[in-house]
Amino acid sequence: MTQQQSNSFEDGKPLNKTIYDNAKTHFLGNFPANIPIENAYTHIGMFLGWMIENDLYSEYFEDEAEVQMYRFKKRELGPTILSEIWDGYLGYELFNKAGNMFTYYYYGSGIYNKDYTNLLAKNLPSIYHVKDTWKNYELMAKQISGRHKQWEALIK
Repeated sequence: MTQQQSNSFEDGKPLNKTIYDNAKTHFLGNFPANIPIENAYTHIGMFLGWMIENDLYSEYFEDEAEVQMYRFKKRELGPTILSEIWDGYLGYELFNKAGNMFTYYYYGSGIYNKDYTNLLAKNLPSIYHVKDTWKNYELMAKQISGRHKQWEALIK
């Protein structure tokens, strides 16, 4: 996971330009040779999709991806393709203030990766072997929603 450190927020964005993840760091790293490169995008797309469904995105992202957001919500566009459209990038400018704070806490801390691994990749060779299915997305979305509720209780 790629992440620049930032604990302060101004106008809904971290003061440092935080990049939470980028698929390129996965498929150029220790990526299994026997699976499609698209699999490096799945875990990022599942998180990004949840953020879209929960309105934690920025005005910039909405302006740039309105059609993709709509298609994702209608289940016409899956998590992997959603992530591929954005080059597997997961960064601060895609989220509003609450979205960045939650992403920093959950994704940036590594909790998301642990949840994803335990829930979807536990009996697989790697996280890259998780299938991009709506069933897997729904399992992960439920987990993220639970973590989001925990986070909301922490910040009150």
